Amino acid sequence: MSARATRTAMAVVMALTVAGCAAGDGQATGSSGDGRVTGAVTVFAAASLTESFRRIGKDFEAANPGSTVTLNVAGSSALANQINQGAPADVFASAAPANMATVTKAGNAEGTPTTFARNQLVIAVPLGNPGGVTGLADLSRPGVKVARCADQVPCGAAARTALDAAGVALTPVTLEQDVKGALAKVKLGEVDAALVYRTDTRAASADVTGVEFPESARAVNDYPIVALKDAPNPDGARAFVAYVRSAPAQAVLAEAGFHAP
Repeated sequence: MSARATRTAMAVVMALTVAGCAAGDGQATGSSGDGRVTGAVTVFAAASLTESFRRIGKDFEAANPGSTVTLNVAGSSALANQINQGAPADVFASAAPANMATVTKAGNAEGTPTTFARNQLVIAVPLGNPGGVTGLADLSRPGVKVARCADQVPCGAAARTALDAAGVALTPVTLEQDVKGALAKVKLGEVDAALVYRTDTRAASADVTGVEFPESARAVNDYPIVALKDAPNPDGARAFVAYVRSAPAQAVLAEAGFHAP
């Protein structure tokens, strides 16, 4: 091979090497180069989103081969505190704007949160409603044991608003740190009723019945979502937020009982 041919071959090899490194760098930031994202996406989501976000996460993975969605579900107040204390996360989906504000005021959100769903309270009772609960006033009857969320949790704040609107003084036997905890008390037979979201009773319809009450219209919760400032996978974070607002994800939320924003 002549010297000129050798130099040409070496130049081609170097160009291919540089191109390969550039492609690898793109994947490391969560982009596949064709508009889809790859890598792990960690989503901190309110407990009431558990079932819906599990399905949405699987759908997101199918739409973005090479991506993996990991959910951390808990009460929104606890999640906000974890994020502000430095827990690694890409996305935060809260069950109320107040808990989202805790994160944005600390400077940990990337951009402005967007409301993607709304939810409303019902009274969860055992199947068949053996206690004959028809409204909030029934929860204050002597001997009726009730569970609800603590006031700092979105479902607890909503319950307090609804009870005040109805003029009902209620002393719960337990204050739970997320809505799933309150619902579990009914499923286990430890209480006669619990104030939870409509979506939670629908997800647990094999075990509980949801009793609607008019005052719940005074305490509808907005659910905001945002990508986080120090997201380990910023491309994945932005893509997941966009996907939650897409028609397929909105259909999943509607099926679960959420209202459109």
